[in-house]
Amino acid sequence: MALDEPKDNDEIIKENDINYLIEKDLFNQVKPINIDFIDSAMGSGFSITSKLTKEDSCGSCSCS
Repeated sequence: MALDEPKDNDEIIKENDINYLIEKDLFNQVKPINIDFIDSAMGSGFSITSKLTKEDSCGSCSCS
């Protein structure tokens, strides 16, 4: 994952004063997509889930 300027094939989503940048082709495959910030005794970080099937990818994924 790289943090850089948007490209022509990127979708920019603005929600709650946060800008999300995702490649349009990937966005069409994973929507709906949910991004939540989790803060628990085990740690904190972002949880990213989508409706991808196991044939398409690993299913839902999370990163923290």
